[in-house]
Amino acid sequence: MNQYEKRMLAILKEGKARFGFNSVKAEFEAEGTRVDELLRLLELARRADLKVGLKIGGCEAIRDLIECKQYGVDYVIAPMVETPYALEKYAAAVKKVFTDTDERNDIGFLFNLETITTYQALAEMVPVAKANNLGMVFGRVDFAGSMGKDRDFVDTDAMKAHILDAANAARANGLPLVVGGAVSPDSIPLLQDVLAVRLDRFETRKVIFAADTALDLPNLAEGLSLAMEFELLWLKNKRDYYSSIAKEDEKRIGMMEARQQKAAY
Repeated sequence: MNQYEKRMLAILKEGKARFGFNSVKAEFEAEGTRVDELLRLLELARRADLKVGLKIGGCEAIRDLIECKQYGVDYVIAPMVETPYALEKYAAAVKKVFTDTDERNDIGFLFNLETITTYQALAEMVPVAKANNLGMVFGRVDFAGSMGKDRDFVDTDAMKAHILDAANAARANGLPLVVGGAVSPDSIPLLQDVLAVRLDRFETRKVIFAADTALDLPNLAEGLSLAMEFELLWLKNKRDYYSSIAKEDEKRIGMMEARQQKAAY
């Protein structure tokens, strides 16, 4: 491990011990996580005794689901599932790849509730989710964007009202609920209000917290700061890794160009 990775591992261990860190998270979707990056994240998570959540590319992303199975992730999240039919397609794809019932029971499968369209169809989608044991991830930034709002909307009372509707549906039907999207110390009061109804986890871009543990902490802001540091170190490590790959053949390229020029004469 390099120095970035050693510090990231220390953060994860401290976060688990003190701040309710539950998992680390990657995305094949918006983040475009590559397999080599996922393998590094998996190693960090396993060394810290944490779980791994992975957002796939869509409701029927079979190859992504196969890789979730191959690499052994703990949570699978499908984005932009806006209709009951799309949710049924996701459930069918999960069963196609994870054919064994016991295997499916060991993994948390969730879908993103991240647009006003999904929210308006929630009453029809919840029975499908319940029948297939699918949880919900309320993505606040995209939800705000779907309403023509900016990121400042995520911690408002209006946003909280939408999330509480989802929390009530989750509680009534025994479905896990996760909240994400621009989570910061300003989000803590909103998350505590949602927890009073139903909230299993909440997440930053790279770290997932256990809600019941973390939201009871008076120093949770410190834990969120650690999660931010983890993400920053992750990005720096990624930058340096790919920069080294981009430069690894420069000497050989220079030599081959010189040979080519000489041969031309």
